[in-house]
Amino acid sequence: MPKDTSIKSVLIVGSGPIVIGQACEFDYSGSQAARSLREEGIKVILINSNPATIMTDPMMADKVYLLPLTVESIEKILQENQIDAVLPTMGGQTALNLCKEADELGIWKSYNVRMIGVDVAAIDTAEDREKFRQLMIKIGIQVAPSRVANSFLEGKEFAQEIGFPLVIRPSFTLGGTGGGFVHRKEELDEALQRGLKASPIHEVLVEKAVLGWKEFELELLRDKNDNVVIICTVENLDPMGIHTGDSITVAPAMTLSDSAFQDMRNKAMLMMRSLGNFAGGCNVQFALNPETEELIAVEINPRVSRSSALASKATGYPIAKIAAKLAIGYSLDELKNQITQTTSAYFEPALDYVIVKVPRWNFDKFKGANDTLGLQMKSVGEVMAIGRSFTEAIQKACQSLENEAVGLGYYGKSLMKTEDLIEYIKTPKWDRIFRIKDALMHGVTIKTIVQATRIDRWFIYQIQEICRIEKELEQYKLDTLPEPLLKEAKKNGFSDEQIARILHGNCTDEQVYEKRKALGITRVYKMVDTCSAEFEAKTPYFYSSFEG
Repeated sequence: MPKDTSIKSVLIVGSGPIVIGQACEFDYSGSQAARSLREEGIKVILINSNPATIMTDPMMADKVYLLPLTVESIEKILQENQIDAVLPTMGGQTALNLCKEADELGIWKSYNVRMIGVDVAAIDTAEDREKFRQLMIKIGIQVAPSRVANSFLEGKEFAQEIGFPLVIRPSFTLGGTGGGFVHRKEELDEALQRGLKASPIHEVLVEKAVLGWKEFELELLRDKNDNVVIICTVENLDPMGIHTGDSITVAPAMTLSDSAFQDMRNKAMLMMRSLGNFAGGCNVQFALNPETEELIAVEINPRVSRSSALASKATGYPIAKIAAKLAIGYSLDELKNQITQTTSAYFEPALDYVIVKVPRWNFDKFKGANDTLGLQMKSVGEVMAIGRSFTEAIQKACQSLENEAVGLGYYGKSLMKTEDLIEYIKTPKWDRIFRIKDALMHGVTIKTIVQATRIDRWFIYQIQEICRIEKELEQYKLDTLPEPLLKEAKKNGFSDEQIARILHGNCTDEQVYEKRKALGITRVYKMVDTCSAEFEAKTPYFYSSFEG
């Protein structure tokens, strides 16, 4: 079935002011959706209170309202324009909450506006922690033992029942606002009060903490005919206990067995389908026990998310653009794959490269801020790198952080003793990945690091490979450096400046560049084509690598 021709105009709701954990991450989705709908001849009206976005550029929509994201602003827009439908899934949690509030006040009904891309029941089920828990139990998907509390006394009572460590998750918040871990009885009162205050409905989930379990995220798309595709599976390098926006994430998932991967796929599809009959994007988070591969559902977001923007760039599949078209009635098999322009959009991207996202923090700007990472997102941005291997991608990402890191290393800056390093990496902080590498350079065993961090040993082995190459490089001067070693270093993401700093004797990055150029070790450009070169790509983009 083609698009719904009764939809002539759509209101897109943005994500509001610049707040850590929202705002600019959703600009990507809002801009894509506006362009996608206008391609179909639909009039787009957009509201966002944040002028520092691309979506609020007058070129993006037919009409842009720079107004506070309130029900009063929505009503003003509806009075001034004939609007057929509202798309709330492109503005994060802020947009979902606002559209839900407008629905409860009967505003959409009185102006004859339809909600597309999601329905209110799905928002309710996904964001109300108790409804989500009940639904998961009903469809046979495991969740962590938990109880919902609407008062301080209730929360204390449930905490005693469940036992420590606990996690407090407020309902209807974004970026982990108000959430936190409770390791001891003495920390409970403050954490409960903070969580209840942060939730707009004064409700928290008191949940058993699955600290140290592995965390995975799946990006899904679904059309009105109930076709579902999984666009990307993202693995968090950090274990459960750190907000996914503050985690180093890797795509595709690296440490999943095939049986666990298939189980996760099936459960993600079941979860999306159980939310009701809506068409659009969705993101599902799971925790996996590394010992037993037992899987529990953490949450589901019936909207495009911060991770959708990452998955779009990582796979070349424009999630928000396709989700907007699905919302107006198209099915996946009627839409074209934007990259090949010959095959349909009803396919799952195949990746022949590795993506690494590393968050960027600005703790030096916020003196006195607690730099320990947890459930509440603290990063102010992120970098994404593409490479042929994890080692190349992580080094490229670290080079892009603009924090004086030269690849995975602060050369000459790590002066910690070995025992201090082991103690330091037990706490998740912004620079933990650098300190893990320092510990490996000091000769700390992989087993010790895995016990201290609960990070999967596969990632630690990869970082050890970077250390091995670095230790070999240290033995040479530039003029004695063997060609195979230089080639191997470049393949593993070492920059010219990094090599210059590691080599014995003084040399500059320009001299390293000249040497490798003379040896014919130069960049090649590989394609991000969504289908591992199975079909010809018409609109590809590229990443550089030193692989043949």
